[in-house]
Amino acid sequence: MSLHQLSIGTGMHHQLPGEGERGKADSTMNGQFTGSAPAVARHKPQQGDTRLHGKRLILARTACLVAGILSFGVFVASVPATYEALLSLLCTGPLCKHPTQASVQFVQQLQALGLSVQAYAIYYMMLNIVFVCAYFVVAIILFWRRSDDWMALFAAFFLMTFAITFSSDTLEATAYWLFQFVIFLGALSIVVFFYLFPTGRFVPRWTRWLSIAAILYWGLKYFWPPLPFNPYMNLVFSSTGFLVFVGFMVVAQVYRYLHVSNGVQRQQTKWVVFGMSIAVGGYIVFASFFAIFFPSASHSPLAVILLNTVNHLLLLLIPISIAFAILRSRLWDIDIIINRTLVYGSLTAILAVIYFASVIALQSLLGVFTGQLSAGTQTPVVIVASTLGIAALFQPLRRRLQTIIDRRFYRSRYDAARTLAAFSASLRNEVDLNQLREQFLAVVQETMQPAHVSLWLRPPEQSGQRNTRLLPRIDEEESVAP
Repeated sequence: MSLHQLSIGTGMHHQLPGEGERGKADSTMNGQFTGSAPAVARHKPQQGDTRLHGKRLILARTACLVAGILSFGVFVASVPATYEALLSLLCTGPLCKHPTQASVQFVQQLQALGLSVQAYAIYYMMLNIVFVCAYFVVAIILFWRRSDDWMALFAAFFLMTFAITFSSDTLEATAYWLFQFVIFLGALSIVVFFYLFPTGRFVPRWTRWLSIAAILYWGLKYFWPPLPFNPYMNLVFSSTGFLVFVGFMVVAQVYRYLHVSNGVQRQQTKWVVFGMSIAVGGYIVFASFFAIFFPSASHSPLAVILLNTVNHLLLLLIPISIAFAILRSRLWDIDIIINRTLVYGSLTAILAVIYFASVIALQSLLGVFTGQLSAGTQTPVVIVASTLGIAALFQPLRRRLQTIIDRRFYRSRYDAARTLAAFSASLRNEVDLNQLREQFLAVVQETMQPAHVSLWLRPPEQSGQRNTRLLPRIDEEESVAP
């Protein structure tokens, strides 16, 4: 197992004063060593290596390539069928051949917006093509950079098979079953991947039974036709089962993060959970917004186009986050992204509420004084005043939210800035080596919170000339004394 190296600095380099000695620090963070000397630390046993060798590596690479070629071939074959399904007008709700297929009423609403069915079909096809290509690009990068790691190969496998989920299944008999088989592999592999990532082992152990249940569930969904007396059975069964498996995917990753993973694995888990949470949660919030506030327009062409666009864009976060988790060495960058997401997400929500509240309040107040404005009328004065108020509140509110989030979720980082600043200031006046050593160890322990920290001094290399640069002044006084 390779050691993850991490350097810690305060923004300036300091030499510890001593009699020709240099100081060097070693810390162990979350069970990981940093430094060149051995140290004893308490940490959990590491998981098995996920790298492959020999025949297993060749077999895994071949399976991944075959799955990619099959998936891409089925997708190319489905493009004309998807386009024809989108152009078809013979659609009645759940019996549509494709979830975004237009009905007669839908076409009339499109024409009212100045759009044709052909333009709608072309837009959806281009959106789906971009989505599939993005998934395949990430899969190819993973295969190219980490093809000796079976978890990376498994990630590439599920990305290539899951990518064609939104394509049409209106194909010929043979191609149809190939399409269903690829969709089955994609749906199953994404579930199993989140049960295994990043160590390649089922955590918790009961997730292996969920994987078996997923095989049965997706098998029934894609290979067992709906019962003739209940055409809606498959839709209800599909939605409920999907939510259950997605929920357990999150539970498994959170459990792994809290009880099993070491430092690097926790950062990988953060990347993946962050991407999946934003993708799934963002779509639920966006869809719920339409369903709650605009129920009559939730099935309108504009709402369908927006929902499909947002859904495709949000789902792109899954391959991007997985690529970062597997390929990036600086995995701690995710903390910055999560921090910024919390800050600016909260800031956007608060400013939006303040803006709409100020518009309503100022409009009502202005109407009381003038007696000429109705409740639904908006004037430029109110809009400009509300906008200026939001602009004035932006920076103070952002700083306040940053402080609150750092105190609540990043307490060590919040304290670290003040602690390091105080330690840097004390270096100018401190001359006692023992005192400085104690301060240094305390600062590292307080700011980085490692499992183990130690400091040792090493004598300088022997040379013909005496190194006086690091000698204290008292040594010079002793050399001239009689």
